[in-house]
Amino acid sequence: MKVLLVNGSPHKSGCTFTALTQIADTLREEGVESEIYWIGNKPISGCLGCRDCAKKKACVIDDTVNEFLDKAADFDGFIFGSPVHWAGATGAITSFLDRVFYADFCGGRNNFYLKPAAAIMSARRAGTTATWDQLNKYFGLMQMPIVTSRYWNMVHGATPEQVKEDLEGMQCMRFLARNMAWFLRCKEAGEKAGVPLPQQEQITFTNFIR
Repeated sequence: MKVLLVNGSPHKSGCTFTALTQIADTLREEGVESEIYWIGNKPISGCLGCRDCAKKKACVIDDTVNEFLDKAADFDGFIFGSPVHWAGATGAITSFLDRVFYADFCGGRNNFYLKPAAAIMSARRAGTTATWDQLNKYFGLMQMPIVTSRYWNMVHGATPEQVKEDLEGMQCMRFLARNMAWFLRCKEAGEKAGVPLPQQEQITFTNFIR
């Protein structure tokens, strides 16, 4: 079992990374492998809406998004982390996730179907719950079970050192990691017991006019 931890901060070793590191340490204690993937600090274009990903099975903009899509197939669960910018997720991770999930869906990759996911947020003070709501919507649309902690998945602090002093926030990261590990073990047990996947239907699209 492996979990991919996505650092959506422009700072490779900042506050979001500190929270993800706590999760990685706890997952290791639970016998679950993990890897932290940094989306980088170069500009990430938003989705062009060209739908060419349906033909290419990848995004037409060949950058970190396609690298991530190729990597994602090998992981069983995902945790996406973002600092709070203007009471929401960063522009970079928003563009990143828009393209990752659209290319996966249109390209028929199914890298994320029924794989558990969670979001964590890092903030100096406020905007965390709005960011949590924003990121969870991606998982809901992709049929990814959402794993939670004992409280909102957030840490506070302006520096990594301050984040480490947020004892409740860091504890929430550990709860989240243990809950993720438990869910993965339950999923694995179900698969070994022969529990079938849910029946799928041809998707119907409507625009509320017809």
